[in-house]
Amino acid sequence: MTTTLRPAEPEQRWRGGVRARRYTVCVNSRPVGEITVSTDSRFGSDVGRIVALRIDPADQRRGRGTVAALAAEEVLRGWGCRRAEVSIPADASVALRLATTLGYTERNRGMAKTLPALPPDLPAGSAVRPMNEADYASWYERERAEYIQSWVDRGMAPDRAVAVADADYLATLPEGPATPRTALRVLSHHGTDVGHLWLRLREPAWVFLITVHPAHRRHGHGRTLMLAAERECLASATPHLGLNVFTANTPALRLYESLGYRPTNHHLCKPLL
Repeated sequence: MTTTLRPAEPEQRWRGGVRARRYTVCVNSRPVGEITVSTDSRFGSDVGRIVALRIDPADQRRGRGTVAALAAEEVLRGWGCRRAEVSIPADASVALRLATTLGYTERNRGMAKTLPALPPDLPAGSAVRPMNEADYASWYERERAEYIQSWVDRGMAPDRAVAVADADYLATLPEGPATPRTALRVLSHHGTDVGHLWLRLREPAWVFLITVHPAHRRHGHGRTLMLAAERECLASATPHLGLNVFTANTPALRLYESLGYRPTNHHLCKPLL
């Protein structure tokens, strides 16, 4: 039997070279599922995504999904994509196993935790204060530069990385340290500033960033910042806290796991040679 993709709708196109299309997965012309592919709006045609893949229950475990995913990669290659990405819910073990078999590797994952009713205590000598304007100016300059570089490291053109970073900061911090439902905090230990916290306080709450100054790392301050984030959430009646972690950052991953955070979704990628 031959598994093929048949266009289910006209190709969709948007500004910046973004395109997407939904296909019917067929076996000898018999529909057995659907798959949707697109390019990534942040990278244009350089990066493609398998947005969704569904195989009907009666046709599962017969290799239909594998062939459909490989065919989708060929579509992305035809669009000029050099990398394919996919996001998979943590409870979709079959899909995760399929992606791994096809050569996708995890780059980052979402994690989340339902917080306990009582706020955790901070270690002795540690204190948290709101960022003032001076704190914010130096923090923003440093974090913006690192954020831009992170996009460049993932293959984005430098000018595009600047535009993406500025748009993201405008959307998430439109009023700087006074942005509503946002906590920007400085952590000090025995009077010395050792790190920063950036937290969204809307349900579910989200840790955008925790940073510990290089000279003060490996002293438990990352854990203290996470405890501070949980305290902020509980004080704002937001009992669920999520975050993103790059899986190559083993210390951070172990920290979040030790605090009770569990995966919600996995983000994987694969070069299209």
